[in-house]
Amino acid sequence: MELGNIVEYIDRQRILCAVVLEIKNQRLRLLTENNREVNLSVGRLLHRDNARIDPAIGRTRMVDTLKAVAHKRKALIEKVVVRELWEVLNSEQQWIDAETMTAFCFPDAQNGDHRSAVVRALFDDRLYFRFNPERFFPNSEEQVERISAQRDAEARRKRVIEEGGEWLRRVLGHSGPAGSENAENGFDEFLSVLKSYYLFEKESPDYSLARGMLERAGLNGAMDLFPVLVQQGVFTEAENIDLLRLDVPVGFPPEVQARAEALVDLGQIDRSDGRRRDLTHLNLFTIDGQSTLDFDDALSLEATPEGICLGIHIVDVAYFVQKGDPVDQEAQRRGSSIYMADQKISMLPARLAEGLCSLKAREIRPAISTMIDLTPDLDILRYRLFPSCVQVKDQRTYFDVNLAAEQDPKVMQLRSIARKFRESRLAAGAVHISVPEINLWIGETGEVNLNRVNRESPGRMLVAEIMIMANWLMARFLAEHRMPAVFRSQPDPRERLYRGEEGTLFQHWMQRRLLNRFVLGHTPEKHSGLGLNAYVTATSPIRKYFDLVTQRQVRAVLGLEEPYTGEDIDRIIQMSEQPMSHVARLQASRQRYWLLKYLEQRVGQKAEAIVLVRRRNGYQVLLTDYMLECDLAITGFSDLKPEDLVQVTLQKVDARKDLITLTLG
Repeated sequence: MELGNIVEYIDRQRILCAVVLEIKNQRLRLLTENNREVNLSVGRLLHRDNARIDPAIGRTRMVDTLKAVAHKRKALIEKVVVRELWEVLNSEQQWIDAETMTAFCFPDAQNGDHRSAVVRALFDDRLYFRFNPERFFPNSEEQVERISAQRDAEARRKRVIEEGGEWLRRVLGHSGPAGSENAENGFDEFLSVLKSYYLFEKESPDYSLARGMLERAGLNGAMDLFPVLVQQGVFTEAENIDLLRLDVPVGFPPEVQARAEALVDLGQIDRSDGRRRDLTHLNLFTIDGQSTLDFDDALSLEATPEGICLGIHIVDVAYFVQKGDPVDQEAQRRGSSIYMADQKISMLPARLAEGLCSLKAREIRPAISTMIDLTPDLDILRYRLFPSCVQVKDQRTYFDVNLAAEQDPKVMQLRSIARKFRESRLAAGAVHISVPEINLWIGETGEVNLNRVNRESPGRMLVAEIMIMANWLMARFLAEHRMPAVFRSQPDPRERLYRGEEGTLFQHWMQRRLLNRFVLGHTPEKHSGLGLNAYVTATSPIRKYFDLVTQRQVRAVLGLEEPYTGEDIDRIIQMSEQPMSHVARLQASRQRYWLLKYLEQRVGQKAEAIVLVRRRNGYQVLLTDYMLECDLAITGFSDLKPEDLVQVTLQKVDARKDLITLTLG
């Protein structure tokens, strides 16, 4: 190393040329091509060669010379094709020194300028070679792919944050949608990032990108983002966010739809089968809600010499939908139909749920019939289960039945049967909980409608009790034949607040909190809540997969198909845990959303509430007209007690933010 030597070093990810002005021990004083003097240790040098500049020519000429050298070396970089070098050398997987690499690139002649060009080229592009000033190691194909992906990701990150942030800032400055700009300029990518962040926040793969965009645009968080996504057409004002977060399927895959259509085309019932009893002569009728389109169950009632025969007929969905069929697999993935005020998501395609598998009036359908012989005092003498062909003659609504509750002999008889069965359950320790149900629906113009349903009305009470009876008898039937099924059991409640059908609305509401969770298993156990020694659900095979599975086990006892094993049932229960939790979450959250939307139009109005429990800064109350739990904040002293009836004012409601604020009085 001598005074005047041209050297190179790295400064802020750039290679600079410099000339040595002074050498002192292992420290150098250099003049750079940028006309700056720096002090460096010898170890910081990237490249040195024998080329010299005479310090006597003066500072200005030295800087000009350095600039010329740097320009020449940068020009030579174009002749160093790094990828071609890598394609030749990567199979060697060994270190290659700078001199050898320079010879590969410039076989005719090499000097310090050529070596500098090679070093610069491999420094600028570290995709293909591991960089060291004196030698280079070719990356493997896998390493090249990984580094390339990382570079692309980082470039995207920088572009999305910078360009996306500025775009978002512009969007916030006007009210129109981006519209055609999205497709033309790629702004749909920015919307995709923001949508993912809004839905999943920290769980979103684009979390850091979205946060960078929001900070650049001056937004705080996800809640500030929702109006933007509505404005840009990503969401509607009433978007079902949980449906997107949970990735719940709405439409059916093409192969499932095609299979459903094929089943409909082949859907004729073989009435010549001697195993299926023809009951088309019976006067079957259904009782359902006014908007129901999928009819699972029907009833019949006939006089007998011994008293009465009650028939409970469940459509034999398994006759059409067989195990392992694409329709069956999709039904298992869904677990259940989902009912919301603004949307119904069916477990089965509509051509099956509302057509072939539905007990529609005047259509002959296969069924599993439970015929129950009752004494004149309405005690159960015996029951029989068998496959049947049925034809519904009349389809009634709860409203129809309620109107005829005191005039129609058949309805009156059914009510008496239901009452008798309930009394037997209560005597066995059943926990009767009856709270009103809030029914919500969206009108043609988008308005939210509400009515408070009395679950103890004649129609609802008799259907509920008779379906419980049917499920209990099917559980007994399966247990007697030692057939595994999706049995439901429930331990005793942690505490009882009342007996029988007594109790106030407050007590019924709080009693529900004291129930233990039901348990699913493939063997029968006591269901304390219902007061029954065994229980399944099998009366809604169109709407619930567990019911379809249990129906198949009944069919297996009847010799119609091969049964599931206990291990199969346990596996189905385990696989259904997540979809069923999604169903429960969706129905509850959407019910609350639409209820709050209804209350948004009633801010300032008063409502009646029952105090449930004391909280740290107030109380939890139940709005009795809406069966909605809310917090009531109260500052200062208050002597309210649980079950006190109070009047509150709706002060603020925001359905999207799941917010409701009440004041006392």
